Amino acid sequence: MKVLAIADSDSYLKWAACLLGDLPGGAELVVVRTPIAPSPEQIAAAVGEREAPPVLSARSLRRLAERTRPDVILVACTGPVVDVLVAEVLDGLQPRPVFVSGLPGISVPATEKAWIFRSGCDLFVVHSEREAAEFAQIAGRLGGGGAVGLARLPFLRPESLAQGGNRVVFATQAKVPREREERERVLLSLAELAARRPDLDVVVKLRALEDERQTHNERHHYQRLWREMGEPGRLAFAAGSMHDQLTRAAGFVTVSSTAALEAIAMDVPSLVLRDFGVSAEMINLVFEGSDLLGTLEELADGEFRTASKAWCAANYFHPAERDDWAGLLAGLVNDGTRKPAQSLLDGPEHAAGRRRARLRVEVPPKMLRVGYRAKRRMRRYLRSLT
Repeated sequence: MKVLAIADSDSYLKWAACLLGDLPGGAELVVVRTPIAPSPEQIAAAVGEREAPPVLSARSLRRLAERTRPDVILVACTGPVVDVLVAEVLDGLQPRPVFVSGLPGISVPATEKAWIFRSGCDLFVVHSEREAAEFAQIAGRLGGGGAVGLARLPFLRPESLAQGGNRVVFATQAKVPREREERERVLLSLAELAARRPDLDVVVKLRALEDERQTHNERHHYQRLWREMGEPGRLAFAAGSMHDQLTRAAGFVTVSSTAALEAIAMDVPSLVLRDFGVSAEMINLVFEGSDLLGTLEELADGEFRTASKAWCAANYFHPAERDDWAGLLAGLVNDGTRKPAQSLLDGPEHAAGRRRARLRVEVPPKMLRVGYRAKRRMRRYLRSLT
């Protein structure tokens, strides 16, 4: 089975690189050039010992697919990019490959938007039985798309446990909490923990450095915010591999991050902060019933805990024999009579959205940013005339 995997951002690249380990045969991994393409340092951290993948334009990506004629194309990208790659950039390949997509982290609750953008793919990969059931329900209601397959999150495979250490790791999340004041409260609680426990190294694990792009924009970057606060305490900041941080961790904390699952898998005592709410908007609803939800005050006291075994079984830690995505994929590749998945975005009412998405993969990012700035200036000018 010949596989071409395409990623557009740091988190999707890490997911794709890990997921390919489930498949037999060779696989080629590339990054499509977009405004959120990962930096060389992010690429190296995401792929580990793999050779660093090239960053290709949409046109080069099409030529690569025509030349290599893959059986499978794994489109590990944000929703609009998945849609435009499958529907336009890679449309008409002969023979038509099986298109696979999915989500790189926690996807509870399942959303219609995630399904709709990936409804042109023949297989949609999710990572817990709860997610599979929720997306199957959405598929039954909306139509479109192909099969829903289950795969344990690639970085939760059996491996060595944490070696123990004196490090508390805070995993940031780009989208939440949103407000500056909320982020300041998190940093101050981490600093309070460091002051009370001089034996601990408290590390803020960044998703990206200040000048690097990531899957989602981060309005208040934690390291920049810490400097603006005058650095009122003893905190360290680090990018790179989460796994490396957890191997030396005595505790783990987050507001909402898939890294919480890595910590659980490695038996690192953890805490998921509930001070800013537990909801779909905070991307932490899935942790209800996990026994991990706690407060900033408990963080400052160093009170970490262990996840409920019942919750783990229902959420992301199902037995390996329940995974069916590789078998479903093999069946699709070998089915000479299969019908391509039908995208829910094929109508003329979605043409403008696809044009915008195509700009992201066809126009060099620097040129695109210049265009966006000019557009904003023109809007401000026009508003000033009214």
